Amino acid sequence: MFSKTLAAAAIVAPFFARTVLAGDCVRTVTVKEGDTCDSISAAENVSTYQFAIINEGLIDETCSNLIAGQDYCIGYEAEDCSDVWVVEAQQTCDDITGVMAIEMSMLQENNPQLLDDCSNLYVGEVLCVANSALHPPASGSYVPAATVPATATAAASATPTYSEEPAPTTSSEEPAPTTSSEEAPATTSAAAFVDDGYDENDESTWPYCDEL
Repeated sequence: MFSKTLAAAAIVAPFFARTVLAGDCVRTVTVKEGDTCDSISAAENVSTYQFAIINEGLIDETCSNLIAGQDYCIGYEAEDCSDVWVVEAQQTCDDITGVMAIEMSMLQENNPQLLDDCSNLYVGEVLCVANSALHPPASGSYVPAATVPATATAAASATPTYSEEPAPTTSSEEPAPTTSSEEAPATTSAAAFVDDGYDENDESTWPYCDEL
């Protein structure tokens, strides 16, 4: 529930829902054009369940009737959880309880929509992760977000969106070690010999020194 919807353009006077035995509203939010229930929950630190249960009868199960410019209550006195976790791809309830150091029973207490095996977690869902029971009471048997919304992606099947470090490049275009056939041949002493016209059998070619 509450994964994707555009706020309607109409603007009406503020109103707040009240569940049975609920306290006074201590937090409100004004919906903007383009808001969704989950985007509001993430931005305002209020769980998906809490936002839905407080506004039962004002917001439908698919969260398709938000009204731009309208004020909605998002927290009741003594029943307001602002410690939240936004579910990401591949996350499980065990991941969340491990990081937050809370018991699974407490996670499910504050998020009654969660199934026993937590298989209905979806990307973008906002969970209360407080270490004490803070959720507002449900009205009757109504439990919002008990199934993954049709417009959402189940966390277990979603692909993580984090950016990975690029692998070291091993480009095939890197120049190979040169083994050119045009390399100059090794020089030898014979190749370095220079003929200066000297002939040991011909005295006229012998070098001599001028007399002082």
